[in-house]
Amino acid sequence: MEYNILALGDVASETGLQLLEKKLRSFKKEHNVRFTVVNGENISGSGLTRQQAESLFAAGADVVTLGNHTFGKPQIATYLDEERYILRPANFTGRAPGHGWQLIDCGAFTVAVLVLIGRCDLDFNAENPFTTADKLLRAQTDKPTFTLVEFHAGATSEKLALAYYLDGRVSALWGTHTHVPTADMQVFPKGTGYVTDLGMTGPIRSVLGIRPEQSVEFFLGGLPGRYQAAEGPCSAQGCLFTLDSATGLCTAVERIEIR
Repeated sequence: MEYNILALGDVASETGLQLLEKKLRSFKKEHNVRFTVVNGENISGSGLTRQQAESLFAAGADVVTLGNHTFGKPQIATYLDEERYILRPANFTGRAPGHGWQLIDCGAFTVAVLVLIGRCDLDFNAENPFTTADKLLRAQTDKPTFTLVEFHAGATSEKLALAYYLDGRVSALWGTHTHVPTADMQVFPKGTGYVTDLGMTGPIRSVLGIRPEQSVEFFLGGLPGRYQAAEGPCSAQGCLFTLDSATGLCTAVERIEIR
C-alpha cells in the first residue's frame, strides 16, 4: 500500500507558524497525508520555544526537527529531553540533550525519523553524518516500515553524497537549512526519494525570511543587527513523498507549496 509523507522546510517566522495553524490540516486532508515532518528551528529567528513547538504539533506536525539553531533558545534544552517527537541532529557531539532519531508507531505502519547535520561549511564539530547514519540504522532492532532522514546541511555535494550512500537503505532523504527550494526531486536508483532542499515556511517577500532591507544593509557592510522577520503573506514549501509499504521505498516525489 502507498502512503503520502509530507516534509516542510524551515519555519522562519511566527507568521509562518500562523500559516500552518490555518492551512496545514486542510492540506493534509486534501492530499491524504499520513505523516508530517516540519523543521521548526527558525520560528524565533534562531531557535524555538516550547510553546512554539507545541503550536507546531497542534497545527498538524507529527515530528518537529531542528538543526544548527537547535539551542538558539537555551531554555528548550529540558523540553528536548522530555518530548520524544522533537528531534535535534543525531550527530551532535558531547552530551547534548534531546533525541536524534525516533521510531513512531502510526498504526498501519511504523516510521523511523533520523536527523543529521552536515559538517561541510556548517558544523565541523559534529560527528560524521555518514558513519552516524550507519550506526543508527544498524542499531534498529525492529525494522520500521519507512525510514526518513532529514539532512540539515549547507553543501549540496554533501547532501547528494549522503543520499547516494544511503540509497535503498532509507525511504526518503531531504535537505534543509538553505531556505531555498531546489528542483531536483527524484527517486534514486535503489528506491530512495530525494530533494536537496525543501525550502522554507515564511514570508514570501524576504531574503530567507529576513526583511530585505536588513539583508541588503548587511551585504553593504552595515551592522547586521537583531534578526527581523519580513512582513506580508507567507508560504510553506516542501515535498510529498509517496512510499510503498511493501518495499519501504519511494515511488514518487512531488514539490508542494501552501499559500
